[in-house]
Amino acid sequence: MRRPIISLTLVATLAFGLPTAADAVPAGERTTGSGAGRGTNILVVGIDSREGLSAAEKRRLNVGGKGCNCTDVMMLVHLSADRRRASVVSIPRDSYVAYAQTTGPVRKGKINGAYALGRGPLAVRTVEQVTGLRVDHYLETGFTGFEKAVDGLGGAVVCTDRPLKDVNSGLDIAAGVHRTDGRGTLQYVRARHVNRPGDLGRVRRQQRMVSDLLAKLRADRALADPAAAFRTARRLLASVRTDERTGLDDLARIGWALTRLRPERTEFATVPISEFDHRVPGVGSTLVWHRERSRALWAALAEDRPFTGDRRVQPVPENAAPTNPAGVRVRVDDATVAAALRAARFAVTDTSGTAPAVRHQGPPVVRYAPGREEDAATLAAALPGARLRAVPGHDASFEVLVGTEPVTVRQVVYDRNVAEGAPVTGDRLGCAGDGHRPRPLPAAVR
Repeated sequence: MRRPIISLTLVATLAFGLPTAADAVPAGERTTGSGAGRGTNILVVGIDSREGLSAAEKRRLNVGGKGCNCTDVMMLVHLSADRRRASVVSIPRDSYVAYAQTTGPVRKGKINGAYALGRGPLAVRTVEQVTGLRVDHYLETGFTGFEKAVDGLGGAVVCTDRPLKDVNSGLDIAAGVHRTDGRGTLQYVRARHVNRPGDLGRVRRQQRMVSDLLAKLRADRALADPAAAFRTARRLLASVRTDERTGLDDLARIGWALTRLRPERTEFATVPISEFDHRVPGVGSTLVWHRERSRALWAALAEDRPFTGDRRVQPVPENAAPTNPAGVRVRVDDATVAAALRAARFAVTDTSGTAPAVRHQGPPVVRYAPGREEDAATLAAALPGARLRAVPGHDASFEVLVGTEPVTVRQVVYDRNVAEGAPVTGDRLGCAGDGHRPRPLPAAVR
């Protein structure tokens, strides 16, 4: 018989929602990875299913279309043995893996398909197989319970440094920090068609939301003592469940420990990727894990040590760029500089034929449209000493005006793992310290 969850609900909300009929995973079917006995591992999954939702609920939550009955969100939460540190690793749903089937030929596919083939038990065994870690607790969630859980906790706080709009999820918010209810938070964590598009940007937003939710629960003292934990549990018991191996006392200890951690004692990462568009016949576009980095990540959890700052998990590039230079279009009025930037993989147009007869005094000037600050930082990394100028009304291309000073062009290193999923501690990931005052979402988003 599955037991209701209490304190771990604060982690569950990262995956959005109400558990469906989660399959219990018998103890005999669990594998014991190299991390056995070192800390506690909790697998949290969110299911992409519309089962039981009325047409009105689908419209209200912006979850139209057909669900895949597979895991849409998957996170592995590691609580250290001394309860002084927590690590959260997002496993992208399109990760290409071998399923942990016990009979028949080996079958490979996206990791989110393990649930469709064997429900919770196969999802757990597959994660254990590909990570080498033991999963101690399993939590499965869906759409509507997430909304109820966030509302029951008094709402959430989400933040963004740019406006975000996604027709599919219904998200439409301005730059800044916002207080959101359950529906608005669901839109925030589900949005995929924003800048940056795709799952990795969405995963980072989910991680940020979890970090800020932990901070909110800590500030609200929602689990500060047994009485507070009981009051929080009463609001959540109706919609949250977990597997049969997880006792009420286990979850109470986990939740209490998580809310005692300061943000700098929590860390978040996405599994490092080596191929972001690995095409497999019959499967489609998949993600292939970076062999060495992902192994170092799982080894850190197995050895119960932090992965933030571990260069085996995330090497530090010599001249890192926040965006891909191949997507940065640049007009350059000097042939030599244009050739050097083209060699650095920027999309360059040589405009030296129309360069002014008299150059301006000083280093090169980079002109660009406001809102392109990340691409500007990438170009600045290639042109050390250049002066950046945001010009209202400027077109989509960057314009490099070479001055009288010699120009140095440096190669830049772009790594999507750094830009979208690098290990980071909660104090650097969350909204706290952004200097913004939380404000409510527009009525259309609430």
